[in-house]
Amino acid sequence: MAKSTKEIQAEITNKIVESLKAGTIPWRKPWSSSPNCGSPANVVSGKRYRGINPLILELHRQTHNFTNKWYATFNQWRDLGASVMKRPDNVKPGEWGTGIIYYAPIKKTKEDPKTGEEIEVEFAMLKQYTVFSAEQVELPDHLRHLVDVEPETTNDEFVDFAPAEIAIAATEADIRFGGDRCFYRPATDHIQMVPKHRFEHEKEFYSTALHELSHWSEKRCDWTGNYAEGELRAEIAAAFMCSELEIPQSDDLSNVNAYLQNWLKALKDDPRFIFKASTAASKAADFVLSFSRKEEPVSV
Repeated sequence: MAKSTKEIQAEITNKIVESLKAGTIPWRKPWSSSPNCGSPANVVSGKRYRGINPLILELHRQTHNFTNKWYATFNQWRDLGASVMKRPDNVKPGEWGTGIIYYAPIKKTKEDPKTGEEIEVEFAMLKQYTVFSAEQVELPDHLRHLVDVEPETTNDEFVDFAPAEIAIAATEADIRFGGDRCFYRPATDHIQMVPKHRFEHEKEFYSTALHELSHWSEKRCDWTGNYAEGELRAEIAAAFMCSELEIPQSDDLSNVNAYLQNWLKALKDDPRFIFKASTAASKAADFVLSFSRKEEPVSV
């Protein structure tokens, strides 16, 4: 039985609310992607998904650790000569593919109760389709290019900023380069970074690296807090460090402010927490930069 519009809307709303509670913010990524990464798109039409669908599909990619942007329905993949892989045992039924929404405006005529005249009204018809990533599909040879994720070179003139390079190296943190995501993994105690040349601006690379170093500092500073609080702490700490290291464009806080605004919404718009986060961020910045800071002269 097909789901009603209200059921579809409620399901999507619940997914978004739960992702925010878990600290998932899928709309900030200051680095470029390979031709097969980026905003989710339909492999048949080549068009990007619109409305709520990019958010739904980004959450799906993060859940399964996918990077590929190409999606299609089971039948679309089949018609291309590909086949959707069997659902792994560790994935719950109904969670291998993900439901997207197709919006179609419908017009109909009805009688105006006041005048008795026929009038035309328009309403939205929502349909849900299940789609699968190219990474969930066995592809024939002529479609293998869809999973080629060699990085695009977008900043061949990346200039290392010495003070930041020194500060990062001094921590001796395990920083690895590659892939399409930036994160700190507590289980292996390492930071994963997208290669430098895929950041349009040097400032964004260093801001992201310092953000992840702030996460790296959490257990070293005996900091305890939930995931959303940790993101606020890390982003503010990165802004503090960019400013202290005088990284070019570090006074441009437009991305930071947008990021913090989203995380505050995850914390139910509690503006008071920003002060708690700033205090924690200051301690994080002090710890990360303690490895490279020169001792201040003692005043007499």
